[in-house]
Amino acid sequence: MRKKIAISFLILIIAFIGVMIGRWSAAQNTDSVYEDLRTFTEVFSTIKKNYVDDVNPKDLIRSAIKGMINSLDPHSAYLTPEAYKDFQTETKGEFGGIGIQIGIKDGVLTVIAPIEDTPAWKAGIKAGDKIIRIDGQSTKDMNINDAVSKMRGPKGKPVTLTIQRDEWKEPRDITIVRDIIRIKSVKYKMIDKEIGYVKLVQFQEATAQDLANALKVLKDSGMKSLILDLRNNPGGLLQSAVEVSEQFLPPKHLVVSIQGRAGEKMQYYTEQVRPSYTDIPMIVLVNQGSASASEIVAGALQDWGRALILGVQTFGKGSVQSLIPLSDGSALKLTTAKYYTPKGRSIHAVGIMPDIVVKLESKNGKEIPVIREKDLEKHFKGEKFEPKEMVPQEVDEKEDTQLQRAIDILKSWKIMEKLKKAA
Repeated sequence: MRKKIAISFLILIIAFIGVMIGRWSAAQNTDSVYEDLRTFTEVFSTIKKNYVDDVNPKDLIRSAIKGMINSLDPHSAYLTPEAYKDFQTETKGEFGGIGIQIGIKDGVLTVIAPIEDTPAWKAGIKAGDKIIRIDGQSTKDMNINDAVSKMRGPKGKPVTLTIQRDEWKEPRDITIVRDIIRIKSVKYKMIDKEIGYVKLVQFQEATAQDLANALKVLKDSGMKSLILDLRNNPGGLLQSAVEVSEQFLPPKHLVVSIQGRAGEKMQYYTEQVRPSYTDIPMIVLVNQGSASASEIVAGALQDWGRALILGVQTFGKGSVQSLIPLSDGSALKLTTAKYYTPKGRSIHAVGIMPDIVVKLESKNGKEIPVIREKDLEKHFKGEKFEPKEMVPQEVDEKEDTQLQRAIDILKSWKIMEKLKKAA
């Protein structure tokens, strides 16, 4: 019986590889491909027959699939049925865990940014922290999805991360109690009676409508100008980015183009489906933690001259991941295309450069290295890229020079408008 199961799984994996290879076979030597498949079959059979312990064929096959995906870029992934369900839950803005975005840098699991108001944020986890162990298990050679799975868990259950930080002489254990991570994607307030401030934490299914609601409240409160804060926003859903952008751009304006391997292009334009704010003076704040959907919005508003972009160079994650469900309930998150701004600029490994560069000063005067797409292993090379110096960690709001600069500019904007009218 077990032999039949092994054979069935072997047939399944060969069929899967066959489909993948079929797409690329035009550029491959057929004899060489079948030779490689024969070698794979021999390895599988040898392990199953001779390995010191009994092995589960399903585990071997999943490991083989993960190996294929791990050889690609850092954003492609194989999602087990369980991980696929977690992924679908996360896009709705609620899951059990600690609340951090991670990547691989120099072979080490590294924090890109903690999510605000989550257990990781409150525990003092910072961008650039290296996660050496999770609950005592080494993260060496651990892929991102496995690491995420180990940090996810039921509310109230602790997880211990062994953290190496540049200013520490030795790693430290930080125990974090998991919670239900409810990411409130839109936060807002009024500043100085006439300046509206909106912070987008992540791009989820409900973000655009939540933004529309926030803007209405701010308008009713006397908003005359707006600061849209996209700092440390790791991105999210593409459609959400388009729906956010169209609240600040007129209808029929290009937001983003997507170009795949074969050169085919998909273009996303604005529609007039919600109240728009196309004339209000506007500044967008970005930093090294602004990625993906955040860069789409910032790039579109910059290209159309709709808003002033202020801060530092963004993360540079401009690739498109397609979610492809598989027959057993698992899925592939596969990089299939790249993003381009309305003017045709590639975001990938380049990011968005602000119109006005404003850096944050750290309390001790030292700049803390941060993680960008170009720092991740196996990232796609950007079409144009000039290295920029690393920027420091974000500081408290009272010392937030970027926010204060934005406020000063909007106040000056108002004065200049009055002078212009008077003239």
